[in-house]
Amino acid sequence: MHFRSPTTRDLSCLLFAVAVSLVVSPSASQGQAKMAAAPTAMSPDLDAARTALAKYSDPFVAVRDGFFSTLACIDFPAGMTDGSVEYPPGAMGVHLLNPANIGPKLDPAKPQVLIYEPVGDKLVLAGAEWFVPVQAAGGVVPTIFGQTLAGPMDGHEPIMPTSLRHYDLHVWLWKDNPRGMFTSTNAALKCTPGAAYTIAIGATHHH
Repeated sequence: MHFRSPTTRDLSCLLFAVAVSLVVSPSASQGQAKMAAAPTAMSPDLDAARTALAKYSDPFVAVRDGFFSTLACIDFPAGMTDGSVEYPPGAMGVHLLNPANIGPKLDPAKPQVLIYEPVGDKLVLAGAEWFVPVQAAGGVVPTIFGQTLAGPMDGHEPIMPTSLRHYDLHVWLWKDNPRGMFTSTNAALKCTPGAAYTIAIGATHHH
């Protein structure tokens, strides 16, 4: 994946600064939106996390708590393979990142990323992502909710530079994912086709 416009370079530089120095600049958020229907048959630890994070159905609450938008809505319409990591066809949505939550330990109530689906002029809370840079992991593969995080993998352009190797786990707490709650892409989530902020990624890519 190579994106060379000034906008994508700026996005990569922004997230690199977040991960390394934990310094970001706030960006505009869309208005409050109702959450999507929650997945069924959720374990107690996942249900507790969903309850603790439900306040972020209002993106402005997320911004006030230190989450900042990475601007792009990431879509994988044809899927992708990145090394050993598979991304089935679907979307990852709009990511809001909280740099204060980045570290070697994972807290169910403090994800590093909130995931939203753009619906009209609203952002609808769909999931969360627990994210650990390789450097912070200290040689230990992180786990949470009984799941081992995927990785290590390169950073996902254009929202982070390729050089930012990390582990991550997407958890679709509020929007059912036909391929499973912990699959990185969600076939039921849609980015707005043709919108300036939609980044469609579809090529198979190997490092």
